[in-house]
Amino acid sequence: MFKWAYPGGPLSVEEALSKLPSYPEELGLDLRKAEDRFKWFVAAILFAKRISASIAKRTFRKFLEEGLTSPGAILEAGWDRLVEVLDSGGYVRYDYSTATNLLEAVKLLKERYGGDIDRLHREAKDPKDLERRLREFKGVGPTAVNIFLRELRGVWDKARPAPSRAALEVAGKLKLSDEKVRELEGKLVKLYIEYCKKGRCPSCPVKDHCSRSFRQV
Repeated sequence: MFKWAYPGGPLSVEEALSKLPSYPEELGLDLRKAEDRFKWFVAAILFAKRISASIAKRTFRKFLEEGLTSPGAILEAGWDRLVEVLDSGGYVRYDYSTATNLLEAVKLLKERYGGDIDRLHREAKDPKDLERRLREFKGVGPTAVNIFLRELRGVWDKARPAPSRAALEVAGKLKLSDEKVRELEGKLVKLYIEYCKKGRCPSCPVKDHCSRSFRQV
């Protein structure tokens, strides 16, 4: 079993969290790049459904393999092809609706912002307006908006979503400040999904800092 231990003694909670890749990092995305910000927009739509993170990740990788990584490529693929790709990743429960939502969202992005997700950010007046504009896309509700924007803090200056319940719950166990919650929200949510929710406390990378010791589970 992998041990989260490093030379020089135990890690601080921030150091331990820094070793945990965020979902964009795990998917090979660099959100400093405009093309990867669009890819993360697609991934956020996939992650937002009531489906496991493993299926969402596998399905998004299918999109990468098929070259469905730009507005033009998604529109050219069409509904039937999108359903096939979604099914190949195991995204069968929401395949029809998600294919429809993706096509409608990309059409709106092309019509209103020239296919440029960064233009959406530039034209937004403030963080609330940014969230409002994102919610105008079909299939993009509050959950998808939070998933998308929490990873863009520090990249987009108007990306300042309210922390999610999952992040606040994990932060409470780790006794993190509000500032740290905002800074580390993506990793905190990943901890919640992949460790807390599954009862994987013994293998959690921050178990030594958690007020709810895995020995008590």
